[in-house]
Amino acid sequence: MRRMVAETRLHPADLILPAFVREGVSEPVPIGSMPGVVQHTRDSLKKAAAEAVAAGVSGIMLFGVPEESKKDAVGTPGTDPDGILQVALRDVRAEVGDDLLVMSDLCLDETTDHGHCGVLDEQGRVDNDATLERYAEMARVQAEAGAHVVGPSGMMDGQIGVIRQALDRAGHQDVAILAYTAKYASAFYGPFREAVASSLKGDRKTYQQDPANTRESLRELALDLEEGADMVMVKPAGPYLDILARVADAVDVPVAAYQISGEYAMIEAAAEKGWIERDRAIMEALTGIKRAGARNILTYWATEVAQKLRD
Repeated sequence: MRRMVAETRLHPADLILPAFVREGVSEPVPIGSMPGVVQHTRDSLKKAAAEAVAAGVSGIMLFGVPEESKKDAVGTPGTDPDGILQVALRDVRAEVGDDLLVMSDLCLDETTDHGHCGVLDEQGRVDNDATLERYAEMARVQAEAGAHVVGPSGMMDGQIGVIRQALDRAGHQDVAILAYTAKYASAFYGPFREAVASSLKGDRKTYQQDPANTRESLRELALDLEEGADMVMVKPAGPYLDILARVADAVDVPVAAYQISGEYAMIEAAAEKGWIERDRAIMEALTGIKRAGARNILTYWATEVAQKLRD
């Protein structure tokens, strides 16, 4: 009876798998703060993509982890056609073709030696306009490498418009933009920084959003849509379900939510201690995100949950 009258249902197609690929490793590298998640090799990433397709997952969001020696002040690996992310995009497209939406993180934080999402000025502050030039170039090389969707996550002012224009001018009108519209300066990103071997010292409060604010997110939403976003995202998901609901009510484009590394780690850690039932907690958390208005959910459990939903 409960199943028959359930108002909210998860489906494998709701799910997107975030995945990390690391340059220069011969075996997948476990991420200590994210049990069950690894930094993939190129080969293991292709296997993970194929498993996601078989499970019915809709998409995979790729994050590249370059060798430390290749990072520099402007994030050169992010625009190098042979950078690890671009190589991984080509690998995955060759493996799964159009059976899986192949998405790419469009940001500089994984590739800069200072760990910020943009180019810094002489005073060590993020230079918004100089960063936009880098984002435009990143969009072009990611599209050329095979990305179906680019996900600008740096929270620079005007980034969606600049990226849309760069893609269109390069003949990539069909490449979609998933805008990180409401990305908060959250304490829950910690494990992710281990996952991408971040060089960040300090924080990103000058360009990510204040957790205390709501209207700021709605203003960013209006700007992203005006600039050409095809889809929008709220990140993190669990602590910001009210924001997610407001965004979903306000738009007629697909709305995604990212269940981030800290949300994942808390459930896995508590379950390991025997304090909660792991599988029930995972499904409850994801159902809550869907109930709040997410059309799609980025979650590190995507393939596992999709397989269970299909069984």
